[in-house]
Amino acid sequence: MSKRIKRRILPRSYVAGGLTIGSVINCADNTGARSLRIIQMMGYKGRRRRLPAIGIGDLVMVSCREGTPEMRKQLFNAVIVRQRRPYLRADGTRIQFEDNAAVILTPEGTLRGSDVKGPVAREAANRWARLGNIARMVV
Repeated sequence: MSKRIKRRILPRSYVAGGLTIGSVINCADNTGARSLRIIQMMGYKGRRRRLPAIGIGDLVMVSCREGTPEMRKQLFNAVIVRQRRPYLRADGTRIQFEDNAAVILTPEGTLRGSDVKGPVAREAANRWARLGNIARMVV
């Protein structure tokens, strides 16, 4: 089997990662955070000194850089919902968003906010069912 076929068998669809550790992204929900910095990708097991390629639908740990005083300087789990780097879908179309954005989760895995601002990628909505229910626009 070639690598391309193996990737399609994985539980998550393959999305070319456009983010890495240290990237500063927008917060796309109404929790009070505005700017987030990616600290860690959950479940990443890689080679020493190699940074992970983080894409849409991935679970990451973030720190709040800008926002309300209660949210600032705290760590949260988040899901990436948009990325600026273009990625290829199975039907052959290329998708690219205007910004990089994430939605904050609670430690139990539910959404912390009650509203999602802007569009959400279909790959993230398929992987996180509650995100797809709350999102106004799924692209």
